[in-house]
Amino acid sequence: MPKPPRTRAYHSPIRAEHASHTRATIINAARQLLITEGFNNTTVRKIADKAGVNVDTIYRSVGRKPEVVRAVLEAALSGLPEDVPAEQRQYVQRIREAATAEEKINIYATAITEIQQRLAPIYRALEEASRSDEGSRSLWNEISERRARNMREFAADLRRTGELRDELDDDTVADIIWSMNSTEYWIMLVEQRRWPANKFRDWLADAWCRLLLAPAKRAPPAAYSATEPPTRRNSSADTAP
Repeated sequence: MPKPPRTRAYHSPIRAEHASHTRATIINAARQLLITEGFNNTTVRKIADKAGVNVDTIYRSVGRKPEVVRAVLEAALSGLPEDVPAEQRQYVQRIREAATAEEKINIYATAITEIQQRLAPIYRALEEASRSDEGSRSLWNEISERRARNMREFAADLRRTGELRDELDDDTVADIIWSMNSTEYWIMLVEQRRWPANKFRDWLADAWCRLLLAPAKRAPPAAYSATEPPTRRNSSADTAP
């Protein structure tokens, strides 16, 4: 009996590009609505109207409202319309390639500052939603726990440089960084105390170096000024997703 002819999987770059553009448009529309109208008032119908698509397109491209909210959050973390695992993000690769702990910390402080500028407005919408929506509460807790796991990997990477203080174990190093890279910490200093973003970035880098690195193993830090942030030695850390 003759075998049925093989069929080739159809792939159109133009169609894939259009689908990616549609998804990005939907996520951007959802983000704007979550920020301006809050979680409860953001419906799939409103997202569709703002994005200029029909509701079925949202369901096909992203999913229902919980999936859309997750996509918005993941986009804020990665800086891209799609979910990018932490280990594949550009700044994480640069951290791993950096030779010294201070370089790694500077790169990460720059990256987290960029991320919080995208993430903080979404956090407020999720904070509101978590009071009544179990899914939103679980999503934010999931992201927080994932961030804690990633910080343990970061701590281990810093440990390999041999520059961490001996009395600090990796869990303690990870917890210190985790507590200060949180959106809540950003809101307190940047939104409530009116710190500019570059001051927040330089404060994180300087504080982490002082708290975590053995003094004898690092160069003397620049003097920190409350009005003029210190100049970072690692000027190559100026770009982050």
